[in-house]
Amino acid sequence: MAHRQHPIGTGFTAASTAGDVLAGIDLTGMNAVVTGGAAGIGLEVTRALAEAGAAVTAASRDPERAAAALAGIDRAEADRLDLLDPESIDAFAARRRDSGRPLHILVNNAGIPAPPERAEDARGYESQFAANHLGHFQLTLALRPALRAAQGARVVNVSSGAQRFSGIRWDDPQFTGGYDPNLAYAQTKTANVLFAVELDRRWAEDGIRGYAAHPGVVVGTALNSSAGPDALRAMGLIDEEGRPVVDPDRGIKSPRQGAATIVFGAASPLLDGTGGVYLKDCDISPLDDTARPMTEWPIPAEVASHSIDPDSARRLWELSERLLKA
Repeated sequence: MAHRQHPIGTGFTAASTAGDVLAGIDLTGMNAVVTGGAAGIGLEVTRALAEAGAAVTAASRDPERAAAALAGIDRAEADRLDLLDPESIDAFAARRRDSGRPLHILVNNAGIPAPPERAEDARGYESQFAANHLGHFQLTLALRPALRAAQGARVVNVSSGAQRFSGIRWDDPQFTGGYDPNLAYAQTKTANVLFAVELDRRWAEDGIRGYAAHPGVVVGTALNSSAGPDALRAMGLIDEEGRPVVDPDRGIKSPRQGAATIVFGAASPLLDGTGGVYLKDCDISPLDDTARPMTEWPIPAEVASHSIDPDSARRLWELSERLLKA
């Protein structure tokens, strides 16, 4: 299968920060939306884009709490968005469209940690699939007019190296026949990549390019901290005293390092003319279908063939459209 997954030699490394990636890039006059943009990696993405000159809206389920987190960041504001509530998604998108402002950057970053028991959104869909993929799919489609109006926009879906460990379960994507939280999470991360691939194919002629970004295993975020101290210690993410361990060469990063690949996709001119790719360590990831355990060091995170398969990307887009209409 021909593909675009070839590193381009950006000069950045796994240790690069969001500030490193955006150094010298002026985003003045650009508008951005970052879901989950007031906590963890999302907060660092918001901060970096705003410091480069963009006006950033951090979408959050709790806008008051988000506004407090954004205090001191110029050009950053909070607005309400609950990706498990389709009415909230439509309302957020309507407010953005009604503002008349073009949208140059959309970062679909928010996600939920794997719940031990299967949960559902307001539509009855499995919660990880709903929040991590389907809610963002609904939001992005609703914001297409604003993205098109930018006359040059980028959509970045925050994925994970977990995409290597599951394709889309076409026979039961909602895990109604038996729930595995880790496989459910991995499926959503593959969905993030496939969504970017198909978005780029469909919308590139409108000047809208799609990317999926693997931030690394980022210490100190709610997603990774939910595992508990014993599990985090076993994974090498905290030391015996409970302090975060940062080792980007092994794929373990600080929030600012984790945000780097995301803002690389959102704004780096090195990607001009290229889209529909999965990014890792501030570059285009190579393709790697080698079977490797998640416990291997460095943590395996290169993109797998099933995550960029164009037929699967089209099939997921069509499935997602049907689920939104159901």
